[in-house]
Amino acid sequence: MKRFKLKLIIVLSILLVIFFIGISMYTSYLKIEDTVEEAIANQNLEAAKSVAKAIDLETYERFLKDRNRDEEYWTIRHYLKDAREKLGVLYVYTIEIDNPTTAKALIVGEPKNKDNPNNFPIGEDTTVPEELVKLAYEEGTPFVTEILEDTRYGHHYITVGTPILNEDGEIISYLSIDISTETLDGIKETVINSNIFLLVLSGLFIIIVIISFLLLQKWYQKEVGTTESTYQKEIKTLIASVSSLRHDYINHIQVLHGFLHLGEVDQATKYVDSLSKDIQTIESIKLNLDHPGLAILLQTKKLTCQNKQIEIQITVDDNPFDNIKTIDLINILSNIIDNAIEATMELPEEQRKITVSCKADELYYTFSITNAGRKLPDVNQIFKQGYSTKKVEKGRVRGQGLFIVKETINKYNGTITLDTINEKETIAIVKIPIK
Repeated sequence: MKRFKLKLIIVLSILLVIFFIGISMYTSYLKIEDTVEEAIANQNLEAAKSVAKAIDLETYERFLKDRNRDEEYWTIRHYLKDAREKLGVLYVYTIEIDNPTTAKALIVGEPKNKDNPNNFPIGEDTTVPEELVKLAYEEGTPFVTEILEDTRYGHHYITVGTPILNEDGEIISYLSIDISTETLDGIKETVINSNIFLLVLSGLFIIIVIISFLLLQKWYQKEVGTTESTYQKEIKTLIASVSSLRHDYINHIQVLHGFLHLGEVDQATKYVDSLSKDIQTIESIKLNLDHPGLAILLQTKKLTCQNKQIEIQITVDDNPFDNIKTIDLINILSNIIDNAIEATMELPEEQRKITVSCKADELYYTFSITNAGRKLPDVNQIFKQGYSTKKVEKGRVRGQGLFIVKETINKYNGTITLDTINEKETIAIVKIPIK
């Protein structure tokens, strides 16, 4: 159930991230479109200002007096036609804004049409929205429209307009430019194509971040699982040792009760004296170390050895051993000491002995575990996964401990050696470089 919930969370997270990536890319696409549209409009507005500034004011003002298709009209129309061709826009024309509601076209920069010489009539209504007409009429400012639809000529375009000023700085007309949406779309496509790599790269970056997060999460869960498993193992050992002590002391209380019930006070006193020695032995289990995890581990193993009638000696340097992870240190020492305990248990009680040494110098941490026991059969095979010198027990996996120890030590570029001394003792020496 826990794994199902975890998988569900991961799947939902991935779907949400994909959704947000899509939203992000779509938003970027729209932003690019708006930016391109705004840039083109501003560029053409500047072009309109240049055309308005360069127009022949005397000729245009003479046209404005009678507004006929006379020589002045065609001179200005020809000038606007040339400007249109140079700019590559849909239309260049002058408009009149003499009221706050409607703008009227005056001269449109198109070549003369022989079949229809009166095309683009003077005073024809334009498609400039009323709110922009009002703004231009009241404040005399340039304007830029949204995309407009011209049903008369069948075009979609953006219109920009700027005032035409006479020599006294008075507004006598407006010069407008229409930019076709086909031109806009072509430029947008070019810009988007040039930015598609960045959009894809952004998407890939987000995906890489997600994958990295998931891998990190998986690694973290594995680390937590390994840590939990290691500590649970040690807690079970500690609980077993405490349970054994509890069982022993229940027996001791029953014996004392029996002596007192029979009136054997001297025997009861002697028995209490022997128990006092055991209590002092238990008190000696406590270790004062700078490394809490190491202290708990060694105290647990010491208690286990006491319950199994194994003599154990522990020496630890005054060092925090903080250049190695606590979980890794526990994995290494726990597995080796457990193997030492199992090997020692094959001997009679009086021969059971283990020595643990944890030392540190400027270059290395050195951990030595020596135990009484029979000679190791094959040192070269002992670190292989699945290899074990112990009897096979149903439901128990063997041959993993020293393999895990070796893998953990390799993470720190350390070494482990196993040797038999005088056919009676085995010593394991672990050396971890201090970085």
